[in-house]
Amino acid sequence: MSPETKFPGPAEDCYAATIWAANNASSLNADASRLAVGGDSAGGNLAAGISLMAADRGRPAIVHQLLVYPVTERNYQTGSYQDNAEGFLLARDAMQFYWDAYLASDADASNPYAAPMQADSLAGQPSALVITAEFDPLRDEGEAYGRRLQEAGVETTISRYDGMIHGFFGMVGIMDKSGQVMEEATAALRAAFADASVPAPADD
Repeated sequence: MSPETKFPGPAEDCYAATIWAANNASSLNADASRLAVGGDSAGGNLAAGISLMAADRGRPAIVHQLLVYPVTERNYQTGSYQDNAEGFLLARDAMQFYWDAYLASDADASNPYAAPMQADSLAGQPSALVITAEFDPLRDEGEAYGRRLQEAGVETTISRYDGMIHGFFGMVGIMDKSGQVMEEATAALRAAFADASVPAPADD
């Protein structure tokens, strides 16, 4: 991972791991037809990137993406960056450092596998649950990506948790809403997997 290995290394590693999981599903007692990707923050960025890569490369088939306050573009001018630049765990200066550590060149900021908002089209992407936090610099870019998915016809839920900060997804047992968001994420995955398990109607 970065900064030792810069983009596209981490993204390609995650894609390779997803391919491996699909190819070895039976040995994992898993179902390759019900494959989802997900992550929070940088992990959400990688999950969205994997979904784009899978669509472009024709495999594997992904049925759902769980994007928790995902990083979707290198843009420090959004309203949430201005309002939450510091004092809410994740700071704008930290994000600038992380982007500098991740990208090998400025040109990579235009690559949709690094910055999913740069994708020309999001049509055909897997269904998505996009979770954001009110007091998070990444709030607006996550919600903007969710809206783009919706505009492309992708079944997408955008769920903002008011009063929450970046990182709250992992604070179960500390914050009540962390338990709520975990329940929402679990329900979304169950629904996506249930839909994927329904056989397609036979041709007439």
